[in-house]
Amino acid sequence: MSYTENYKGIKVDIQAVDITIKESVIEVIHESLDKLLRFTPEINFADIYLKHEDNHKNENKYVRFRVAIPGPDAFAEASAEHWEPAIREATQKLKRQLEKAKESA
Repeated sequence: MSYTENYKGIKVDIQAVDITIKESVIEVIHESLDKLLRFTPEINFADIYLKHEDNHKNENKYVRFRVAIPGPDAFAEASAEHWEPAIREATQKLKRQLEKAKESA
């Protein structure tokens, strides 16, 4: 499934491999973007890649989250048993990267 939207001026592209994205997952992505916008209002677009792997691990939901900002893009990966915690973990990693970029600017 592919889902594209414009959220608060940010082009959001969500790619989900062989899964259907629930509205609750999109809401968590919106919350994540709101959190990241507090650190930089200059987000041009966000690419989110969701993949469910059939393995014997509990943490089989994988998220790759890339945010385009002036300069190098911020990128984070995370995995969890459910989508929401994986997205939140990736968001925390992105937040740290944006904070470091802001400090060095």
